[in-house]
Amino acid sequence: MSFVNTEVQGAVAIVTIDRPKALNALNPEVLADLKAAFEAIDQNTVRCVILTGAGEKSFVAGADIGSMSTMTKAEGEAFGKLGNDIFREIETFPIPVIAAVNGFALGGGNELAMSCDIRICSDTAVFGQPEVGLGITPGFGGTQRLARLVGMGYAKQMVYSALNIDAAEALRIGLVNAVYPQAELMDAAMKLATKISRNAPIAVRNCKKAINDGIQVNIDDALVIEEKLFGDCFETHDQREGMACFLSREKPKPKAVFTNN
Repeated sequence: MSFVNTEVQGAVAIVTIDRPKALNALNPEVLADLKAAFEAIDQNTVRCVILTGAGEKSFVAGADIGSMSTMTKAEGEAFGKLGNDIFREIETFPIPVIAAVNGFALGGGNELAMSCDIRICSDTAVFGQPEVGLGITPGFGGTQRLARLVGMGYAKQMVYSALNIDAAEALRIGLVNAVYPQAELMDAAMKLATKISRNAPIAVRNCKKAINDGIQVNIDDALVIEEKLFGDCFETHDQREGMACFLSREKPKPKAVFTNN
């Protein structure tokens, strides 16, 4: 039985973690299914991904405490590496990924959402890193990505105190981009994903790589990364078509299938 389902609508893939009775909690099997789901996405036709959780209560309520409770030090470190490796694959996935957070995003759930490019959530969503209350640290990137997204001070407050925050506070501190009523969340996610998917795919992919790679280095090196990826867009179908149509005031006709030319 797979704990992750994928549905493709046009150029958008919707990846759903489907373990609602456990509030979509992450265990090794769920993580393996999540990895397999992303590896199975056809990057030649899909141009944006929406990641969400099954049901209306939870995006991902965290890692499965039952499976972690008896781990040794070595097993705990290996579990952390498993999650980190998969979340890093999502973070560096060539295609943009939108997290549609439909409820609890705690511990590994918040960490999974932070590995996505864009986060939008329902007005019922709750975010937090409760690990210190369980005697552990965040293990899937929470001590690293949270500070990069919301700043060092607020990240330390959330992590040290195991503070949970609601959707309004998540929006205020910049953890999410927008908040919607629960019934409107997936429609909003699809609208955004469709808008992204209609833009030139090489340009969108290069923008993602430029932002992700550039933020890790100093500004001078980051600008070199941008220059290279900017130049890489030229002599492609999308660049020729896009600029020709701009000059002629016609509507661009992007290729239906992604290519590098």
